[in-house]
Amino acid sequence: MSVFLSLECTLNPNSSFSFLFPSGFMKIRMAAHILVLALLAVTCSLTHAYDPSPLQDFCVAILEPKPPVFVNGFLCKDPKMVQADDFFFSGLDRPGNTSNKVRSKVTLVTVNQLPGLNTLGISLVRIDIEPYGVNSPHEHPRASEILTVIEGTLYAGFVTSNPDNRLITKILNKGDVFVFPKGLIHFQFNIGKTHAVAIASLSSQFPGVMTISNAVFGSKPPISDDVLAKAFHVDSKVIDLLKAQF
Repeated sequence: MSVFLSLECTLNPNSSFSFLFPSGFMKIRMAAHILVLALLAVTCSLTHAYDPSPLQDFCVAILEPKPPVFVNGFLCKDPKMVQADDFFFSGLDRPGNTSNKVRSKVTLVTVNQLPGLNTLGISLVRIDIEPYGVNSPHEHPRASEILTVIEGTLYAGFVTSNPDNRLITKILNKGDVFVFPKGLIHFQFNIGKTHAVAIASLSSQFPGVMTISNAVFGSKPPISDDVLAKAFHVDSKVIDLLKAQF
């Protein structure tokens, strides 16, 4: 009962209980309003932090043609026009092309490759890594990731946020599973002598990816050498050398 009386006094200036706080009533009322607005702001930010939820059985994405306005996600195909192929993808049995500097390849199955994923909040990738190759440190701004090793041995890990920046790692063998929390920098490195394969699921239809080295040293336009030299505590010549790699 005391809770309801307090709310009545705070929110209703005509309340018979308002005499309890005659001098500070307006301040209390304003504080209550600010608290309500803050809670609403937090609730709204949490609501919009994830993929849009389906309001029907499915919402197969229309990838082409592009809509005349930019929307958060994709427009839905008419359910009567949906076919089995809208929920189907073939090809994860084929190794990715690892002929590159990092000797790895990530094959995506997001909503761009499988339109039926639209609004479902999930996606999938295949990761191929040659011996001593690496899936470079990166992060997914919109998804957590759960990885299963299919073949080979991987050294995998992630780094916690500031100020601890704690490195959490594990050596993974065939059949092992590891989780990378949403938004944290993580990597996989093949420490074995054979080709490694992993399958990972992500909690977004379009998780996004930011490879740290590419973003820092290969941005367009480039980040100022002065900024990076100061941030990394090195000479600008070192920064120029690193930028030349991207």
